[in-house]
Amino acid sequence: MSDKIRLLLADDHAILRSGLRLLLSEQPDMEVVGEAADGEEAIEKTRELNPDILLLDITMPGVGGLEVLERIKKECPQVRVVVLTMHDDESYMERVMASGGSGYVLKKAADTELISAIRAVHQGGVYLHPSMTRALVNQLQRRSAAQERQSRLESKLSEREREVLKLIAEGYTNKEIADMIFLSVKTVETHKAHIMDKLELRSRAELVRYALDNGLLKP
Repeated sequence: MSDKIRLLLADDHAILRSGLRLLLSEQPDMEVVGEAADGEEAIEKTRELNPDILLLDITMPGVGGLEVLERIKKECPQVRVVVLTMHDDESYMERVMASGGSGYVLKKAADTELISAIRAVHQGGVYLHPSMTRALVNQLQRRSAAQERQSRLESKLSEREREVLKLIAEGYTNKEIADMIFLSVKTVETHKAHIMDKLELRSRAELVRYALDNGLLKP
């Protein structure tokens, strides 16, 4: 039985697939077991061939790469997926990693980087292009700072204000809220004004969005 890393190539550009096949076939520990020209074929070939790693482009005709990734991870969770793409956008990378991808390599990367990524992923690791790693770190730092700021704001709310915030976000009017929690309409309006001031919000719509983003409501 071969100890080589079994690879399936999925990209809609035949020239790129040929180049990848040539490059990877030269590696003593790698074997290209198949190719796919679109998303549906990638799914079918993965089921049929059970490769160790699927090298997957994001932008393909028919079923897109992100949907392919999600379906592969549901149907063939043992197959690791390395995305090889031209998109150096951190939002794409986030979606890939959140969907179960094991690697994110840019097409502009050197051949040696792709080979290193494949080996790292085969050994159970995760590989991100260096520039994407920096972007991810920066994003996490920004998110952490935003969450810390939001936590500080929320800590200023009283229990009653939290209750009023949730009811406002659920769509109840000031009069309905007043009747539900046995307060005057004027007191509810005062609570609402305090909430918006403390959370630095300017409208009822922003209150609803805040509640959704922070798990007070189900979308």
